Amino acid sequence: MSEKKICILIENRFIDHEIIYYSNRFAEEGINVDFMTRLWGQPKLTFKGLELGMELSVDKSFEDMDDETLESYSAIIMPAGYVADMLRYSQKPGELSPCVEFMKRAMEKKHIIKGAICHSLWIFDHIPEVIRGRKVTCHNNVIGSVRNTGAIYVDQDIVIDRDFITARTGGMFAPFARTIINEITNNKS
Repeated sequence: MSEKKICILIENRFIDHEIIYYSNRFAEEGINVDFMTRLWGQPKLTFKGLELGMELSVDKSFEDMDDETLESYSAIIMPAGYVADMLRYSQKPGELSPCVEFMKRAMEKKHIIKGAICHSLWIFDHIPEVIRGRKVTCHNNVIGSVRNTGAIYVDQDIVIDRDFITARTGGMFAPFARTIINEITNNKS
């Protein structure tokens, strides 16, 4: 049996309770969690949560990840809060950020579960082609952005569209995690 692991992307202004829950809940299922970010050439960065001011140090980056490593993950999760907004930042107008490029690559890998919760579908604004025609849910504040990508908004708490799982609000992190665990468990690859 191969090791199951997931990548959770992180930046400042994450939802503390969500990240604490993921850290514990996936481990209970024997799934290893790698928190990853854009390190900006640093060996490690420390990020701060939105609600509790929790600090989370991250020393792993998705930048320059090769396909073999990417394909070793069972799931990639873009959490709630402002993580996606921070990670979609590009230094030059019109260029895709490293995280947007990473998510574009991940979306091409159909055997990897991709999860996006609450405002995190912002990450797809610059790459609408990867979610165009996909059924999704999201926070009420980003429905317009999601519809502008060509995705099909569904008024449900959690939506599964093949390898793409979305949840309406950051407070839905427990059933969102359960859905991802179920999909990983049922994934035949």
